[in-house]
Amino acid sequence: MLQNVEWGEYRLGDLFDVDSWVYGKNKKYFTELKYSTSKSISVVSGITENNGINYYTEDKLSEDEIFESELTITTRGEYSGTVFYHPEKFVLANNILVMIIPNWSKNHKIFIGSIINSLSYGGYSGYPRKETLANDLILLPTRKGEIDFEFMDKFISELEAQRISELEAYLLVTNLKDYSLTEEEKHALKEFENIVWENYYYKDIFNHIVQGRRLTKEDQLPGNIPFVMSGTTNTGVVNYISNPVASFPGNSITVDIFGNAFYRNYYFGAGDDTGVYWNDRIVYSKETMLFFTTSMSKSLLGKYSYGKKLRSSQSLNFKMQLPSCNKQPNYSIMETIISAIQKLVIKDVVEYVDRKIETTKEVCK
Repeated sequence: MLQNVEWGEYRLGDLFDVDSWVYGKNKKYFTELKYSTSKSISVVSGITENNGINYYTEDKLSEDEIFESELTITTRGEYSGTVFYHPEKFVLANNILVMIIPNWSKNHKIFIGSIINSLSYGGYSGYPRKETLANDLILLPTRKGEIDFEFMDKFISELEAQRISELEAYLLVTNLKDYSLTEEEKHALKEFENIVWENYYYKDIFNHIVQGRRLTKEDQLPGNIPFVMSGTTNTGVVNYISNPVASFPGNSITVDIFGNAFYRNYYFGAGDDTGVYWNDRIVYSKETMLFFTTSMSKSLLGKYSYGKKLRSSQSLNFKMQLPSCNKQPNYSIMETIISAIQKLVIKDVVEYVDRKIETTKEVCK
């Protein structure tokens, strides 16, 4: 579709009133909720996970500080320049800029947001500001010398439909379409408070605990090997490379220098700011490894930062809490709990997919 499109170059400052865009402030909200409620509103900051939503607040807010259906761009940090679209009402925290684009539809904003997201910002020296954004040049689809809004709308709609179709196929193949809890899963959740927990050393769970190897961005060659570094965006996968770096097996866990832990079910490479944990003597199930990942994250939470970085060699004698039976990890209950949680989480996704597919069918009719 994109190959046959005419493109025109536009200066952001000519398209929009960049001076009206609003920086977030280091404001302290009195109520900070981890989950949304019927009375809460999203607080968006410069983080690059959870669509930039840092937390939720039920504070009394003035209308002039509330935004809705707008784009934001992260203004500081390693992932500066990251753009998100927010369909819901939200307020701003720090390290964020809201790019107010009136009279453009949701699809148009998502399209141009992806274009702005591809600009050459990022790292700790490429921070976007109003002044730099105003002078940035972008390419947009055109027809007869005018911006082709119809194409943008059609492109985003078809892309969404394609992704929904792929998601439904994935849910079917992985058996995630069925989110009904078994009796065993219901019992495990009901008796969760009665589980016996014990502490286990990392070194007793994994017989491999190693650090990745340094590979600068300039030295990375294009390929199909996922390359993992520190950070939470895209679960730490920063590039796909072909370099002959040390590769790590699937069914592993990575923990970066800040204590961010992710499960990997694929072969990958890792930078020197990431530790890798696996066991090739005991074949842990995916569900057990996901339980380990959560427990490790909890044991490391808030302990590491730029001033105090974690290395895998330091973690051999760290402990994680696990369900226990007869002084041994209770793998069965771990698998059951993760399976139940997965179903509870996936329920909303399945119902969303079903609604979108039904809507598409009605439109086609």
